[in-house]
Amino acid sequence: MAREGAGLFAAFRVLGRFSGHVPHVLRYHGRHREFYLAVAVGRSVHTYNVSTRRPGNTLPQDITCLAADRMLIFASYDNILHAFARNKEVVHTYEGHKAKIHLLQPFGDHVISVDVDNVLIVWNIQSEEEYLQIDFDKATFAVAALLHPSTYLNKILLGSEQGTLQLWNIRSNKLLYSFPGWGLAVTTLEQAPAVDVVAVGLVSGYIIVHNIKFDETLMKFQQDWGPITAISFRTADGHPVMAAGSPVGHIALWDLEEKKLMCQMQDAHSTAIAGMTFVPGEPLLITNGADNALRVWIFDGPGGTGRVLRSRMGHSAPPTKIRYHGQNGEQILSAGQDGTLQSFSTVHERFNKSLGRGSINKKKSKKKGLKLDTMALPPITAFASEVAHQSDWDGIVACHQGYITCTTWNYQKTSMGAHKLRPEEFSKHKPIDIYATAVDITSCGNFAVIGMSTGQVDVYNMQSGIHRGRYGKETAHEGAIRGVAVDGLNQLVITAGSEGLIKFWKFKMKDLVYSTDLSSSPSGILLHRDSGILGIAFDDFTISVLDIETRKIVRTFSGHHGQINDMTFSPDGRWLITSSMDCSIKTWDLPSGCLIDCFLVDSAAVSLTMSPTGDFLASAHVDDLGIYLWSNRSLYSLVSLRPLPADYEPSLVTLPSTCPLQDVDVSGDEEPCDEMIEYVSPEQLGEQLVTLSLLPESRWKNLLNLDIIKKKNKPRKPPEVPKSAPFFIPTLPGLIPRYIPPEEENDTQSKVLNLGILAQKSDFCIHLEEGLSTNEYKAPLDLLKSLGPSNIEVELRGLAPEGGGSVEVMLSFLRMIGMMLNKKHNFELAQAYLALFLKLHLKILSSEPKLLEELSKLSMQLEETWVHLRALFNQSLCVLTYMKSALL
Repeated sequence: MAREGAGLFAAFRVLGRFSGHVPHVLRYHGRHREFYLAVAVGRSVHTYNVSTRRPGNTLPQDITCLAADRMLIFASYDNILHAFARNKEVVHTYEGHKAKIHLLQPFGDHVISVDVDNVLIVWNIQSEEEYLQIDFDKATFAVAALLHPSTYLNKILLGSEQGTLQLWNIRSNKLLYSFPGWGLAVTTLEQAPAVDVVAVGLVSGYIIVHNIKFDETLMKFQQDWGPITAISFRTADGHPVMAAGSPVGHIALWDLEEKKLMCQMQDAHSTAIAGMTFVPGEPLLITNGADNALRVWIFDGPGGTGRVLRSRMGHSAPPTKIRYHGQNGEQILSAGQDGTLQSFSTVHERFNKSLGRGSINKKKSKKKGLKLDTMALPPITAFASEVAHQSDWDGIVACHQGYITCTTWNYQKTSMGAHKLRPEEFSKHKPIDIYATAVDITSCGNFAVIGMSTGQVDVYNMQSGIHRGRYGKETAHEGAIRGVAVDGLNQLVITAGSEGLIKFWKFKMKDLVYSTDLSSSPSGILLHRDSGILGIAFDDFTISVLDIETRKIVRTFSGHHGQINDMTFSPDGRWLITSSMDCSIKTWDLPSGCLIDCFLVDSAAVSLTMSPTGDFLASAHVDDLGIYLWSNRSLYSLVSLRPLPADYEPSLVTLPSTCPLQDVDVSGDEEPCDEMIEYVSPEQLGEQLVTLSLLPESRWKNLLNLDIIKKKNKPRKPPEVPKSAPFFIPTLPGLIPRYIPPEEENDTQSKVLNLGILAQKSDFCIHLEEGLSTNEYKAPLDLLKSLGPSNIEVELRGLAPEGGGSVEVMLSFLRMIGMMLNKKHNFELAQAYLALFLKLHLKILSSEPKLLEELSKLSMQLEETWVHLRALFNQSLCVLTYMKSALL
């Protein structure tokens, strides 16, 4: 059974992806007067200028070809071509190819695409219609390169795998000229700064500078590094320089005036140079490669060689371990199979850091270079970091694959640290089958605990690198160490061995405190220091949770069908999130002991880490260079945390892309499932329960004290209305002007009304009269609940005969109170209304037998209810007093 709606985690974005095997594109924006660089990264297009990056829209599959003109960026996947406007909106889609597109060329108002079946199509950009289609015979002319020669109107130059070149007029659909070539496959074509001159790169490493107008070869160069992958010409400062890329990552710079090699840029990339472009009018060269690196080189030094001006780079091989660094949740440390340790920022990529590669001897490694470095350490398999004292000494310790020595790293200096930690008995010789398997660092940052494959567990000082002791006489475990952990107060060290034992040691004295057998051999452990909870993953694909205070297994989870790769706790210790080789990521709720979330991904997650702030879950996957962020939806939307049913079928979730995804609100389109409907509490949970109303206390608490409140609020002197003076003062007629004397007010009429004569029945009285016959009192009760204290007093005063009421109405009111006491609902309102009624009408009640009889019934009801409540109050007070005074 599949659960409707979204899960606990939503795809957000990917970190550490900057380049791929697709060549980049450089274009000039006339209005902005700025160059923009477009790079295909997976399914997205990144657009860079000098200082910022704008991730573009995402396509359904990985981009295989990229091109750009003055206004649009063209990207293709499989046999479909898309056009992006404003770096993010897909404005055109071109469908017509039956095979994968591998060449693109913008051509004025048209764009040309060539697929692997040798079909060339010219598209009208605006109408998205085919203007021309040309089919080539793959056996005689397999198109391998495409170029529009400068100033050649309506013409394109095609290079083939057979070595020949053809010049076509697209408008007339005619083959103008066929170049015989050089008998070797053409890999790339590039326009030279001079008109009619084209550089042709061949599969043998030759570069031919050819004049296509006269079909003459002007220059010929050769590189020994394999096929030419990219060519670019420098146009700045009048330097006639041509740069050529190779499959091994080297770049050769050729001087076109002297026709010789000017210099070499060795190891510009660790993989083939995918794209290479000189910025027009600038001494800058932009390169990208499949090693996930994008670099800008500046040529401002002697000898013509370039240095790196700016770069964006991630792992060139998949990450193996990721962990959040610090408590702000903004940096993720990542160790990759390429041997590097890098830090990726979740805020902005300009805060990314590369701590470099591990090396036995840094100086010798720099001399030998990247390819011939025999001093490089193996990839990091496990590491631990701590921010305390990281500005004073190294704060990261790491162990390497199949290597006995553990290395320290300095986050502040972004380099490998000063110490190499290994047991003293192996300081002079390197053993073959002994290596470090697990590491941890104390919360104070002073000590590192390292477990070995022989069962040894050693402690080292991080500041000095000195060995500070060993747990056990010789070894802590008989089998290999599968995990080590130190608690938050440096009191306990917990070790797990492959023989199936968990041992607790005193951190300082190195004494064994407790040992417990496990049901199976553990594959790894993870300690949540704040709550003292230890997660243990087993080789039989189960997970157990152990409380280090009681040293007992408190939870056991099963459900994975493959090796458990990694675990992480939520910051509050409530969730345990696990990943397995069965491509699932599961979230277990520790208080309830249930599975609350599960989803599948395309490739298994090899490492997980949860942000210390709880907002993101980060994952690294098999054969994937990126670090993927998943947002915690429980922080900003309603998410069901109910246990998943036993027959729950997890859904496949697409990995995040480079642009952040907005969480789509589908509440208006879909009906909410049963488990997502909010629970609405009824007015009364049970008929036997005394239930209070939801009215504020001001509506009923001061009904008995209204006369006192009115007396206090009464003004000391009534407000006087000023006499209004006339605009023209009246005078008496005559020769001598005299004012009319003011008339004295002779108001002898009484203002007291006789309510007995003029009073009209209120709605409340009418509802009470109806209640005598129907025995329904909901309407008068709702009316009273809507009134304020003063209006309630007026209504209750009006029930008496002298106020316009009657004895029958008063009897109906008492029955309404009796109904409220029977239902035990609105209990405090019944008490308040009855108290005010008795205060106002005590004389009339004592003289009417009907009312006295009804009052005696109410008295019995009140006594019965109060006795029950008093017993409950006394019981609760007794238990509370015992809990406060007892010694537990």
